[in-house]
Amino acid sequence: MLIRAAVHNCMRDQRRAESVRRHRHVVAFLVCAGLAAGCSGNDPDPASSPASEGGSGSPSAEVIVEQGVELTPQGSELEVGDAAKVAYEPRQGLVGVLEIKVTRLEKASFKKSFVGWDLNAQDKKSTPYFVRATVTTLGTTDLGGRPVPLYIVDGNDALLEATPFASEFEPCSPATFPKKFGAGKTVKACMVYLARNKGDLVAVSFRPTQDYDPITWTGELKTPRPPKKDDKGKGGKGGDGADDGGGDGGDNG
Repeated sequence: MLIRAAVHNCMRDQRRAESVRRHRHVVAFLVCAGLAAGCSGNDPDPASSPASEGGSGSPSAEVIVEQGVELTPQGSELEVGDAAKVAYEPRQGLVGVLEIKVTRLEKASFKKSFVGWDLNAQDKKSTPYFVRATVTTLGTTDLGGRPVPLYIVDGNDALLEATPFASEFEPCSPATFPKKFGAGKTVKACMVYLARNKGDLVAVSFRPTQDYDPITWTGELKTPRPPKKDDKGKGGKGGDGADDGGGDGGDNG
C-alpha cells in the first residue's frame, strides 16, 4: 500500500479468489453459466494467477445469473472500448453480474503522476500504468466496497493486481466500488498497476479464478491527462473515453 511519507510495497504476485463450488437447482427465472475451463499451456504465470481455495486445480463451478443476461464467452479477446458481461463472485454466496468496459490504458511516470509520494527502490524499478474502466451492475447483488476485478498481464505473461493506496490517489481513482453498489449502478473506475522491472502492459484481464479462461482487452497506451480542477478527487471522470484521441503514445516511462 502506498502512503505519503512512507511507502509500503504491497504489490502482490497473486490474489486468492474463492473457489466457486456449488450446484443449485435453477428456477424458471434463473439460468446457470458454467465458468469452469481447463488451463492451457499459455496461461499466465501460475504463481501470479488467481488461485482457487483448497488447491483444487480444476473445480467445477456454476454461477447463477439473472434471466436475460448473456455472459461474454470465456477467452474473448476484446479491444479498449468493448464491454464484457461477466459473473463475479468475490466470495461464496455473493454473486454479482457486471458489465465491464475498459475505456483507456495509460502509461504513467513517477515524475509526473506521483508528485509528493515517497517511493522505495523497488517501486522505482517498476513502470506505473493506469487502467480506466466503466463498470455497471446488471444484477441485484450489492457489490459495494469490492475491488474492481481486473488485472493486467505484463511482458512476462504474469498477472498483476492493482496497487492499493492508503489515501486517495488523485491522478487515478477509485479502484473499488462505492459503499453501495447495487442494481443499475455505474462507476467510472481507475486502477494503478506497477509492472516490475520496467515491465510492459500487454493486456487487461478479467480472470476471477485460475481455471477461468480470461477475457482480455488490448489497446493503445496513452499519456495520462492532468485531472480537471472541478474533478479533483473524483477518479476516472474526464479520462475514460475509449475513442478519445487525447494523449500521446505512452513513451514516458
